[in-house]
Amino acid sequence: MGAEATIFFGPAPTTAVGWFTLLHNNGLLGMFFLNFFDVADYALVGIVFLALFVALGKTNRIYAGIATSLSLMGILVYLISTTSFTMLSLSNRYSNATTDEQKSALLATGQAVLAKGIPGAGYQGAGGLISLFFLASAVLIISVVMRRSKIFIRATAYVGITASAFDLAYLVGLTFLSKTGFYVWSSLFIGGAGLLLMIWHILIGMKLYQLSRIPHTP
Repeated sequence: MGAEATIFFGPAPTTAVGWFTLLHNNGLLGMFFLNFFDVADYALVGIVFLALFVALGKTNRIYAGIATSLSLMGILVYLISTTSFTMLSLSNRYSNATTDEQKSALLATGQAVLAKGIPGAGYQGAGGLISLFFLASAVLIISVVMRRSKIFIRATAYVGITASAFDLAYLVGLTFLSKTGFYVWSSLFIGGAGLLLMIWHILIGMKLYQLSRIPHTP
């Protein structure tokens, strides 16, 4: 969500003091930029993939299982690597600091946290990118399985395939493009992926709800 937030609210801070100020004055926006709300999103995505594994297991149990495993791995890596809790804690301590020495030490710690991360990825480090790679790969694989099944319409599968392609393109751009080139393309790729994934989740949810209404023989 952090990358999408830049489309509407402009670039996120780049320094520790900028982050501490934003988190103190507008904690909600600051946590958006730091991808905090993706924690809840990722947990729900895990549930979605478990449901998809049940629904698509008969179509291709092996690939559905691989996709589900990748999604759960991505979620675990994300939860371990998120910087949002650390920066919020440092911001609160900075606001309550009473001496210049304390503030300087907290700023140095905050800057060290930022130095390990990547601006366009909510200042997530390598863990955040690995997590995104796992999840994008999971969406791609499960969407291919979905396309071969008779349960979901093909449009749902193609939306998922396109969304995952955008996420993977974002990772490629982050790796190989210059900062200027990356920021120009990142909003397009990650914003497009986010929009398509919202549509994908809605289509999946509608179908899973329909499946849940079908009586099952004990």
